[in-house]
Amino acid sequence: MNIKDIAQIANVGVSTVSRVLNGHPDVKDETRAKVLEVIKKNNYIPNNSARVLKQTNTRNIGILVKGVFNPFFSEILKTVSTGVEEAGYTMILQHHNNENDIDTLLGFIKEKKLQGVICLGGNFLDLTDEVLVGVNTAIVLVSVDSVTRKNLKSCSSISINNQQASYMAVNYLINNGHHEIGLMLGEVADFGIGKERYEGYKKALADHQIPFNEKYVLYGDYECKGAYDKTIEFLKKEKQITAIFAISDIMAVGVAKATANLGYTIGKDISIMGFDGMDFATYYEPSIATIKQPKQDMGLRSVDLLLKLLSGKAENAHIFLDVKLVEGGSCQSI
Repeated sequence: MNIKDIAQIANVGVSTVSRVLNGHPDVKDETRAKVLEVIKKNNYIPNNSARVLKQTNTRNIGILVKGVFNPFFSEILKTVSTGVEEAGYTMILQHHNNENDIDTLLGFIKEKKLQGVICLGGNFLDLTDEVLVGVNTAIVLVSVDSVTRKNLKSCSSISINNQQASYMAVNYLINNGHHEIGLMLGEVADFGIGKERYEGYKKALADHQIPFNEKYVLYGDYECKGAYDKTIEFLKKEKQITAIFAISDIMAVGVAKATANLGYTIGKDISIMGFDGMDFATYYEPSIATIKQPKQDMGLRSVDLLLKLLSGKAENAHIFLDVKLVEGGSCQSI
């Protein structure tokens, strides 16, 4: 369907439909509701790329980062900022810790009059194409939960298959003889990436007929200290544990410090697996085995896709990138 079809079904002019799509205030509430209802019933998705070209060219590209400090996002941000500046756009950076990532995104777009926006992290499980009706901004979600991207046509994404990557990590530990494996998650309320990595952990156990134990699941708040404190408490109770999988390298460092302080020899008495592929994991002693995400490629691909959306050279797309398991001295066979 196109905008003319929507106008005909709603019995209004094409210009009225256009004003509704673009969020203009000079439309009666009753008419706006009628047009939106027709759009919803007919699953009409506006061509976001074409609409972006028509809007006022502010030359502003926003970068919305979940969390005040996240070393993984910091590395992606270096590549993104370089690409945005080289393309001649003004980059507006905003960090946030708000619970509602969708409202934060929409408010950011409106306040800064953004032509495009790249989101690093966040929970967009409830994002729908209907929510983005009238949003004249190219949106690329980076490192977010894959659930949000199954059917969305009004935005793009660059990420990995988190469940599959987590499965790879746990499967590696199991193949090295570990059956009593702890899982260090970030936050209890993480229903996005954290949940997918949790499901990958459970699936790997199930495929090897290893019973899942809820007591083996910890939450370190994506911090070294949080992971350290929880590991100390955990290992004093669960002395049978032979390995711990942390879903971020920064938490893996906290786990490693805790195990060492408790007198364990890392890699021999207990194995540790991280996630992200951060440089500091390589230079820790012993080096921490990890799932390496293609950070630089994520940054490059997100900027390239955003610029193509802005120039009308591409349609929205959802791209998965491969990960790599990097072995380290923190993991050994038993």
